[in-house]
Formats: sequence, structure tokens, C-alpha cells
Amino acid sequence: MQRFYAFDQPVFAPASGRVVSAQDGEPDLVARRSPFARITYAVTQASRARQGARGLAGNHVIIELDDGGPYLVVAHLRCGTVAVRPGEMVTVGQPLGRCGNSGNSTQPHVHLQVMDHRDPFVAAGVPMLFQHYWVYHRDGTQHFTPRGLPDTDNIIEAAA
Repeated sequence: MQRFYAFDQPVFAPASGRVVSAQDGEPDLVARRSPFARITYAVTQASRARQGARGLAGNHVIIELDDGGPYLVVAHLRCGTVAVRPGEMVTVGQPLGRCGNSGNSTQPHVHLQVMDHRDPFVAAGVPMLFQHYWVYHRDGTQHFTPRGLPDTDNIIEAAA
């Protein structure tokens, strides 16, 4: 796992709100890069799906952004690092945990998702606006965006 830059990097709350769910204790999976190595991962994917949010999101935090929603999921955190508990109020920049490879994940990364219900299995996704970021395009160009909704194929980086 140490070959992956994101693994064990701190993960901070991207928004303020109340923690409605926090899961920890799911093991980090072996990272799989090659198609051949992903066979084992694919074979076990159905069993993770049957476990619900615990199996898919792994170690995660769900934050209620306003009374009654929307809700922000921060998923695939490293086992043993979730730093918040249900009922706790969090503020932007507060540590939530560390980047891991738990749940339905082939490589260490953080999954962010905004949704209209706290239960991901009945929720619909909600567009997520980002502030102060750089967009890197495939042609090598880049531009700063003060506030916007990145395209699906954009590579973005938070501006310092």
C-alpha cells in the first residue's frame, strides 16, 4: 500500500454538518493494479455488495449538511482512523480519518458523494459544487476555477 501516494494521507471534512453515521473496523484491501490481479477482487465483489454500505463504502463518514439533508459520504477510509462519531458536529477542515482502501475499492482513494437521503441505497445523487480548484485537461492546459461543477473527465486539485 505504501506505493500509493494517497494511502494514509489525512482526510479533512470538505463541509460542515452533523455526523449521522461513522463506520470503522473494515480491513483495507490489497491494492490491485493489473487486470489479472483484479480477478480476486471481482470474485469477492458480490459478497461486499450483500453487506450494504459497510461492504461497499468500507470505513466511512456520512455528514448531514443541513437539517433533513443533503448528506455527504466520505468513503474508503483507512481501518482504525475514523476520528468522528455519530451526533458530532464537524467543521470544514476537521480531520475525519485517513485515506485507505476499505470497501469496494481496488486502490487507495477517497470517494465523495452528495445525496438526498442518509441511506445510500434509497438516495439519489446531488451535484456537488467545488470551490477554489485547478482543472487539468488532457491536452496539458490548466485553469483556475473559483466555484464550479467539474466535468466527469476532469482532473482537479484544490488550490492552496
